[in-house]
Amino acid sequence: MHSTTRASQSPRRKPGQQRQVRSHRYIMRPALHLSDSAAASVFRAVRLRGPVGRDVIAGVTSLSVATVNRQVNTLLEAGLLRERADLAVSGAIGRPRVPVEVNHEPFVTLGMHIGARTTSIVAVDLFGRTLDSVETPTPRHAVGPALTSLAESASKYLSRWHRRRALWVGIAIGGGVDSATGQVDHPRLGWCQAPVGAVFADALGLPVSVASHVDAMAGAEVLLARRRFAPSSPTSLYVYARETVGYALVIGGRVHCPASGPGTIAALPVHSELLGGTGQLESTVSDEAVLAAARRLKVLPDIVPGAAPTTRAGGSATAITDLLRLARTGNDQAREILAERAKVLGEAVALLRDLLNPDELVVGGQAFTEYPEAMEQVQAAFAARSVLAPRDIRVTAFGNRVQEAGAGIVSLGGLYADPLGALRRSGVLNPRHLDPAPEALA
Repeated sequence: MHSTTRASQSPRRKPGQQRQVRSHRYIMRPALHLSDSAAASVFRAVRLRGPVGRDVIAGVTSLSVATVNRQVNTLLEAGLLRERADLAVSGAIGRPRVPVEVNHEPFVTLGMHIGARTTSIVAVDLFGRTLDSVETPTPRHAVGPALTSLAESASKYLSRWHRRRALWVGIAIGGGVDSATGQVDHPRLGWCQAPVGAVFADALGLPVSVASHVDAMAGAEVLLARRRFAPSSPTSLYVYARETVGYALVIGGRVHCPASGPGTIAALPVHSELLGGTGQLESTVSDEAVLAAARRLKVLPDIVPGAAPTTRAGGSATAITDLLRLARTGNDQAREILAERAKVLGEAVALLRDLLNPDELVVGGQAFTEYPEAMEQVQAAFAARSVLAPRDIRVTAFGNRVQEAGAGIVSLGGLYADPLGALRRSGVLNPRHLDPAPEALA
C-alpha cells in the first residue's frame, strides 16, 4: 500500500566486533487518510467506540459479522486489541459477546516536529494521546551535524520508554518534503536534499515517515480530532500560521499530498503597512514580522547587539509572550499589532476559501491559538473579504499543541491504515505471521 525506501547506511564496526544482522529499515509514505480496509476499519471502530462488542463493530463498519470476527481475532492475537470479559453482558454466551478495546499500554510511537526555531519530541500511545513531550532548540548547524544531533536526542528520549515497544517514528517538518525518500529541502534551515528519513531510520532502527508539517496537522484533524467513524464533510481546508504559513486540503477523509510536495501560500498577496509592507503573507504575519513591528513602535525593547536571541524552548520568556501579556494588560499598541495580524490572516483565509470553496474551514498554529481574543477579528475580516456565502471558521481542536498532534499522527498513520502491516514492519510480527483471510480484506 505504501512505497518504501531502505536506509542504506550501516554503522561502522570496531575491529574484532562481530557483524550484527540488521532488519530492513523502511522509510514509509505517511498515511494521512481514513483507510477502508477491513482491519483498519475494525481497529478504528474499537479505538473510537471501545470497549465495544463485535455486533456494534459490524454495524458501525458495515462489515459482515464473520469478517469482523476474523479481524478481531487476528488483532487480538497480534496484541493490538484485548478482551474485557469483566464488561460482558450477564448471561451472554460465547467470546463474540465479550467487548474488546485497544491494548494501548504495551506500545508507543515517537513523533517529532522540526520547526524553524524549536523541535518538539513527543511520545504517543495507540489512541493518539500524548504521553509526554519535550522541546529543544532546532540545531542551526550544517545539515549533517544537525540531523545527527536531532537523531541522538530522539534516541535518548525513546530510551525512557523501554517498558513499551516502539513501533514507528513520525517526523513533521516545513519546507519541501519528498515523502517517498524522506528527503527534505528546508530553505530557512539551509537544508537541501537532507536525508531526514534515512538518518532517523538508521539511528532508531524503526520505520520512519516524513511529512509536511501542515499536511500532518490536517491529518491530525481527520484521524484524531473527530469522534465520528466517517468523515463529517467531503472537503476541508486547513490553514496554518506561526513562524511560517501553509495550507492543506482534505478531500473525502484524505489529506491531498501532491507527489511534487505541498504548495505554498507564503507569497500570497496581502497589504499591511503596520506589519512591514512586504506585500506577502508569510513575511507579514509571522512572529518575526509581528515582533519587528512591536520594536519599531517601542512596544518591546530593541534587541541588544551581540545578545543571544530568544527562543521558544527554555530560557527566558519569549518576546511574543511579552507582547501577548502587554496586549492583555491593556497596551493599545500591542493590541493594534495583534489585531492587524488577525485582519490580514482573515483576509488571506477568505482568498483561499473563495478559490477552493471547501465544505469546512479549520485554522491552526500559534498565530491563531496563542491569542484567541483576536479570532473575532479574523472572522470579521474573513466575512468582509469573502464573496461567497457566510461560513464559520473552526479553530483546531489541538490548540497550542497542534505541532505535537501533527507529528504524532505521522507516527500513527501507518498503524491506523494497516495495523498488521505496521507491526510487521516494526519487527513485532514475523513478516508471514497473521496474514488475514483474503475475503477479510474485501
